[in-house]
Amino acid sequence: MKSLVLSLAAFASAEPANEPEPPGAEDEIVVTGLFRRDPRESTSPVSVVAGVELERDLRPQIGEALARQPGVSASSFGPNASRPILRGLAGERVRVLTDGIGAFDVSNTSADHAVAIDPLLAERIEVLRGPASLRYGSSAIGGVVNVLDRRIPIEVPETSLGGQARAGLASAAQERSAGANVAVRVADRVVVSGGGSLTDTDDLHVGGPLLSAPLRAMARASSDPGVRALADLSGRLPNSGSRTRTANLGAAVIDERGDLGLAISRYESTYGLPIRFDLNPGAEQEGVSIEAEQWRADMRASVALGGDWLDRLSLRAGYADYAHVEREGDGGIGTLFANEGIEGRVELNQARRGGWQGVSGAQFFSRDFLAVGAEAFVPPNQTEQMGLFTLQEVTVGPVRLEAGGRIERSHIVSQSVGFDRSFMARSVAAGAFVTAASWAKFGLNLSSTARAPAAEELLANGPHVGTQSYEIGDPTFGIERARGIELVTRLSGRGWRVDASAYRTRFSGYIYEFETGEVIDALPVFRFAQGDATYRGFEVEGQASVIDGPVRIGVDALIDAVEATIDDFGPAPRIPPLRFGGGIEARGDHWGMRFETERTTRQRRTTGFETETPGFTLVNLSADWKPWAARELRLTVSASNLFDVEARRHASFLKDYAPLAGRDVRLGLSARL
Repeated sequence: MKSLVLSLAAFASAEPANEPEPPGAEDEIVVTGLFRRDPRESTSPVSVVAGVELERDLRPQIGEALARQPGVSASSFGPNASRPILRGLAGERVRVLTDGIGAFDVSNTSADHAVAIDPLLAERIEVLRGPASLRYGSSAIGGVVNVLDRRIPIEVPETSLGGQARAGLASAAQERSAGANVAVRVADRVVVSGGGSLTDTDDLHVGGPLLSAPLRAMARASSDPGVRALADLSGRLPNSGSRTRTANLGAAVIDERGDLGLAISRYESTYGLPIRFDLNPGAEQEGVSIEAEQWRADMRASVALGGDWLDRLSLRAGYADYAHVEREGDGGIGTLFANEGIEGRVELNQARRGGWQGVSGAQFFSRDFLAVGAEAFVPPNQTEQMGLFTLQEVTVGPVRLEAGGRIERSHIVSQSVGFDRSFMARSVAAGAFVTAASWAKFGLNLSSTARAPAAEELLANGPHVGTQSYEIGDPTFGIERARGIELVTRLSGRGWRVDASAYRTRFSGYIYEFETGEVIDALPVFRFAQGDATYRGFEVEGQASVIDGPVRIGVDALIDAVEATIDDFGPAPRIPPLRFGGGIEARGDHWGMRFETERTTRQRRTTGFETETPGFTLVNLSADWKPWAARELRLTVSASNLFDVEARRHASFLKDYAPLAGRDVRLGLSARL
């Protein structure tokens, strides 16, 4: 199995010098993209969550931690299973990585499965949207989320001891969390690190009633007193508590000639899934819980080649053994899911020659998936992918050009159902970024990308206790292809900047899941189908400095929207609606304060058995204090959803049963040695 990938992004050259930045703006270098550089130098939209912003937005699930970023929403299957949604794309079209390698869980299999990455020890989280993300595989067609931590040490501490720690309390779920990672210099070039985290939550407090307005009306119309009582449920979301534990141990040898690092990690999590209340008289309201565990090993290595053509050889690899059981309300095991995976990527970085630089590499991925039990909706299967990729960039005066491509061969086998198919996915992308003036830069991205269908989309056929649905795939699916165009504008001046992008993607063979209205085994049927579709949308964000002095005051604003339509079907299911908002922030040498509001509009573009989702407005306050300038100790206090409003995400399968968190007051403490 082989793959050839070319992908290029374009970047601008110079920023205006000596400009005051709005409060909260920090110097950032993106490491997830093609080359290490400022995110505003990337032709593809990039978000970096770090520093104060990370402390303020940190949540136990990665989807909720990123939900305020432009073009990002979350699947929100209750508070304990929340995966990022990028530009309306989710599941198999978004890769969630830890330090450049996949999570090796089964979160892509179903919305009720949590991502096996604990953000508590993250140093930064990077979100890369657009064709440049194809470096990480065809399943990154919608984008990449990369959680960067220090399980494998990346530098030798200046003193004998280094590290970071976090602890926090939150009111909505009575959350208690703590985590630390410590690095010890045992020799001039040798570092040993270790750490772990723990998070406990109780049932989540939500704003407003549990059931949506249409379901409350149905409940009140029932002749059964027990069903009518469901209309009055509010306050705490039953069966939504959780407990997560992680531990890691790593070591690395690091010097200017290269590095070699290893780490082993342990992840354990037990969490409840909110009840999908049955409005039939006499129905049992069953809560499902999941018990997950994972052992994981990671390796990172690089060597400086120092040649005229080749600068560095890098290797990143990981292996994990993951399993979880889904327990029914009586404690019995409904299904066991197991996933053994290995992924490796080797890259050759070219030496820069004038305005030309690039990187080429190979990637291998293997997954052995097993589901056992009366409600195992996917048969055991094995997936292997192999690819080669190259990305090249040329700068000519004020213009930066990129071009690239990917060929990826996927092989999926399920002996129990006699399934054995291979797919060849070819992708190409090109971009140009022009510095028209010191204050204006413009980019254009063109892409033609392809993705092989996932085993779940091909082979699902059975009841799934976690989602309380009956899921049916189609083994005849072919390659999903997407042709896209994106325009990028970056404007900046003294103390202000605006970043905007608009895109249109035309899919052929687009794979989607929808509710049919049928019922099998007393469960609603969700079927995978394939057709042509069009996605289009935009993202605009801006910042401006109002006062630049001992106390710096700035404002910012954001608006994003995506519209998706499937030919001969209608609006694509679970697409986030228009969202806009803004904030004002004041910052001194040792402190900061922020007020922000976010409006998510009503989603009326529904299909089939989807219900409309009312709009909502969230108001948030936060403050942080750093007692000593020379020491990395920070106290953060925040209040989210200050007015305790009822909020439901349209992208959530459980939006009619499980609102988002109500008023949530959080206290956090972070320190760095």
